[in-house]
Amino acid sequence: MAIGIIGGSGVYDPKVLENITTLPIQKTPYGKTSDKITKGIMNGKEVYIIPRHGSNHEYSPNTVPYRANIHALKELGVTKIITVSAVGSLKQEYKPGDFVFTDQFIDRTTKRNQSFTGKVHISVAEPFCPDLRKKAAEVASKLNLEFHEKGVCVVIEGPRFSTIAESNVYRTWNADIINMTLVPEVVLAREAEICYLNIAMVTDYDSWKKDNHVSHAEVLKTMKNNMDKVRELLTNLIPEIDDEYVCSCNTALKGSEM
Repeated sequence: MAIGIIGGSGVYDPKVLENITTLPIQKTPYGKTSDKITKGIMNGKEVYIIPRHGSNHEYSPNTVPYRANIHALKELGVTKIITVSAVGSLKQEYKPGDFVFTDQFIDRTTKRNQSFTGKVHISVAEPFCPDLRKKAAEVASKLNLEFHEKGVCVVIEGPRFSTIAESNVYRTWNADIINMTLVPEVVLAREAEICYLNIAMVTDYDSWKKDNHVSHAEVLKTMKNNMDKVRELLTNLIPEIDDEYVCSCNTALKGSEM
């Protein structure tokens, strides 16, 4: 049993990992993983970390090898996945620097394969593991971090950002945040019967707020400024996760085959 982290080497502190080894890029039936995988031990728990976009950010959101990444983590014995991602805010109260533990998504992607086989009807009514979200909120509260226990995320194809008109439409859908990578990642994790937690960091107000339109430079700056808080949350959360506990996410394929 192990815990997987998707989000890049910058999201963890190597000082808290023991027995660090670097695995080569994994070859899977779905192509190669986005990069090498770092393996380590944290408080007795085996952890695997993979950079979603590659170590040099060579994969844009619409070209990430999502299926290869999830398949590789499954083969390595990962039962729980924690992901870290940048998101734009669609509401004033979701402020840059806040964490959001996403609980729902609205899929606006158009070109991505969302299944390993195309032969299962999995339920994604509750796409994000409620047990992991609850645990993350408890830890964030103890650390006095600014967070939102729930958030509906609109997932767009990318790599471009939204127009003002699009951003305002998404706001009428009662969505809270916007992102380019959650789908198909969370869906594939469910098909692989792996629990999935998304730690979203609000970096901007997308395009709806007057004179404050999102830019790639703004996203990177906010993420960099808040990376210490991301690492603090991860290093306190991972020891609290029971990677051997079986929840409904881990039996998602039961009764789902066509």
